[in-house]
Amino acid sequence: MSISVILAHPDKESFNHAIADTVAGQLKKSGHEIFFHDLHAEKFDPILPTNEFSRYISLPAEIEKHCSEIIRAEGIVIIHPNWWGQPPAILKGWIDRVLRPGVAYEFIEEDKGEGIPNGLLRAEQALIFNTSNTETERENRVFGDPLEAIWKNCIFDLCGVKNFYRRTFTIMVTSTELQRKKWLEEVRETVATYF
Repeated sequence: MSISVILAHPDKESFNHAIADTVAGQLKKSGHEIFFHDLHAEKFDPILPTNEFSRYISLPAEIEKHCSEIIRAEGIVIIHPNWWGQPPAILKGWIDRVLRPGVAYEFIEEDKGEGIPNGLLRAEQALIFNTSNTETERENRVFGDPLEAIWKNCIFDLCGVKNFYRRTFTIMVTSTELQRKKWLEEVRETVATYF
C-alpha cells in the first residue's frame, strides 16, 4: 500500500517530528511504500501563485511530484500542531497547491464551480495527528474544534476520502516524558490498525 505522510512543524525536536518518525517506522515495518514530506525541511513554498489557478497548466516539478504522489496514495497521514485553530501556514499552502482541481477533486460537467465537488483521491483512509496546548473540553466548548471541521468536512470528505480519524495530543507544554512515550505507542498502534 502507498501512504502519503506530510509533516508540518519547523522544530526538528518537536513532538510532531517524533510522531512522524513513529508513523514512518510503523509503515515501513508493515511493508508499505511511503511518500514522506517534511514541508519545512524541504522549504516548501506555500504561496499559491496566480498562474497555478488554472487546472490546465504545467506545474513546477516540486508541485507535480506532490500531486502525483497524492494521486497514487492509498492512505494519507498528516502531522501538525494546532495553531490558532488551524494548520500552520506551510500546510495550508500545501493544501492550496497540491489538493487542486483535477488532482483531489473536480466539478461535474456543466458545473462552473458553484456546486459540490466530486472527490478524486483514491486514498481510503486519512489519519491526522495534532498537538495542542488547549485542553480538549475547552477546544470543543469555546472554539468548536475547527480542525475537525477543516480536515473532515472541508477537505477529505470533498476530496473523496470517507474514512477519517483524528487524534489531538494535549496539553503538550505540561506533558511528561512518560506521557509522550504512551502517546507514541498509541500512534504506532493506530497506524498499525488503519494500515
